[in-house]
Amino acid sequence: MGFKCGIVGLPNVGKSTLFNCLSNAKAQSANFPFCTIEPNIGVINVPDDRLDYLSKLVSPEKVIPATVEIVDIAGLVKGASRGEGLGNQFLGNIRETDAIIHLIRCFNDENIVHVDGNVNPIRDKETIDMELQLKDLETVKKRKEKINRAAKTGNKEALKELDVIEEIIISLESAINVRSLNFKKSDREAYVNRMQLITDKPVLYICNVGEKDAVDGNPYVEQIKDLVAHENADVLILAVSIESDINELESSEERSLFLEDLGLSEPGSAKLIRSVYSLLSLQTFFTAGKNEVRAWTIKKGASAPNAAGVIHTDFEKGFIRAEVIAFKDYKFHGSEQKVKEAGKIRIEGKEYTVQDGDVMHFRFNV
Repeated sequence: MGFKCGIVGLPNVGKSTLFNCLSNAKAQSANFPFCTIEPNIGVINVPDDRLDYLSKLVSPEKVIPATVEIVDIAGLVKGASRGEGLGNQFLGNIRETDAIIHLIRCFNDENIVHVDGNVNPIRDKETIDMELQLKDLETVKKRKEKINRAAKTGNKEALKELDVIEEIIISLESAINVRSLNFKKSDREAYVNRMQLITDKPVLYICNVGEKDAVDGNPYVEQIKDLVAHENADVLILAVSIESDINELESSEERSLFLEDLGLSEPGSAKLIRSVYSLLSLQTFFTAGKNEVRAWTIKKGASAPNAAGVIHTDFEKGFIRAEVIAFKDYKFHGSEQKVKEAGKIRIEGKEYTVQDGDVMHFRFNV
């Protein structure tokens, strides 16, 4: 099960540099707009101390972390919704992602060109929002044309959908993102989700600051926090230039000393990856054996058969039961054998909702 986040923002705000810090892929990064033409795709590991702990206990041949795909999408510009600056292609790339990481420049540096001539985070955010809203407006109006025909015949379902569409159109024309709207769950599932609107995707705003503002931020960051307070979105402070420097250091000891000097407890990229995981409502379960210890990604609320299906579709089809150990019990007792002796292995059936950190073995028949 793959999950994909797209990094968006104006040209030259640090998207490719951030992408390079997050993944082992090296996107071209240069001080001019449209440096990224095709989206770069990188697979990033989700940091998880529990996986490290299980690996030390089990000593497997392989250790495989959970992953999330990150897509570096080329910088949007004014007019992208009309196809300017390769806009149609970029917007299409965004539509294919599960969530958006919106990178905003929140630092002054006369040596780094700004596409609009000066730093203004609110204007920059609104420029991106406007292009995404205009693209969504185009999508919604096309849907309205299609539904209108059925609504005119008195079709009740069409009339209900038309009400939802009208509310979305009014909001988008008022520069309000769809994710900010409070629809009933049934209406959202039946009418909104099917349109795959870009401004309905969950979003994480990243304020790219200078080194001196990496811990506490700056007035630019506060402006963004105030601006997005109604959006049900998180704001993360990140000094992308520092992340790039950390990435160049060879040993974990060097990284720790570097972070300590800056007053940071961990790389901002680790916080970002965890935030993305949370943004997508994801959680982790583990499998642990001598061959491999592995972290698997599932949606919160997934059932035991759903989890089995992430490993292999046959596991889900032929699911019989799951043997489950809570991570805290594994950690407390120190081995699977001791957990078993303590009677802490649970046998769960098809209705079991997997909990974050569960260590699982599946029994199936195909």
